[in-house]
Amino acid sequence: MTLRRQWLRSLAAAGVAAIFALTVPAAQAHATPGVLVYPGMEIHQGSNVCTLGFVDPGARTAFTAGHCRGDGPVVDRAGNPIGTLTVFRDNTPDGATVATDHMISDWEAISLAPDVEVNDILPGGRVLVSDAAIAPTPGLAVCHFGVITGESCGNIESVNNGWFTMANGVVSQKGDSGGPVYVVTPDGRAAIVGMFNSTWGNYPAAVSWQTASQQAREDVVQSASGNLAPG
Repeated sequence: MTLRRQWLRSLAAAGVAAIFALTVPAAQAHATPGVLVYPGMEIHQGSNVCTLGFVDPGARTAFTAGHCRGDGPVVDRAGNPIGTLTVFRDNTPDGATVATDHMISDWEAISLAPDVEVNDILPGGRVLVSDAAIAPTPGLAVCHFGVITGESCGNIESVNNGWFTMANGVVSQKGDSGGPVYVVTPDGRAAIVGMFNSTWGNYPAAVSWQTASQQAREDVVQSASGNLAPG
């Protein structure tokens, strides 16, 4: 067994915290010192423009939609490299009718460059946190932030197989993909419950953060057991 594989196995055994540590690639993209990475910022991957959905400052890992992936490093609006895609899932249907029992997985993990500054504060000033006790449920009041439409708020319309739809004020356009969907907590923070995926019929839709993070845990364990390639 190689030293790298032994290292991966030991991190996987450490539990949930190892999810993000395992996404560090062998070679990092080098960013311009002083570049700030935060949830809700505009990112580019190849020709794709998307919104960064979640940032873990301690682990220096970020998430967005899996269908946002592209060639080369992940860069900010000005073209400064901020990190590297490490692992993703994306089975978003293209032009197909989506049934409520259809499982949609659409996320990617990004290992942030060592020289970027990182925080977990949305453009509106709220701290974006992950809280396993807050799950998407029908009728739940939520807000969505995308780089094209900004913040819009409404309610969850229905909860399906790993994803949910929103109504009553939530809007989104191309470029908002990956943007966080969150509940505003009594103390003024934002607790992520999803990341924007697409619009099905008349309803904007997001993948569940709980499902995406569980899939990330599964993929880390799989990587630690021998499959080190992202995807």
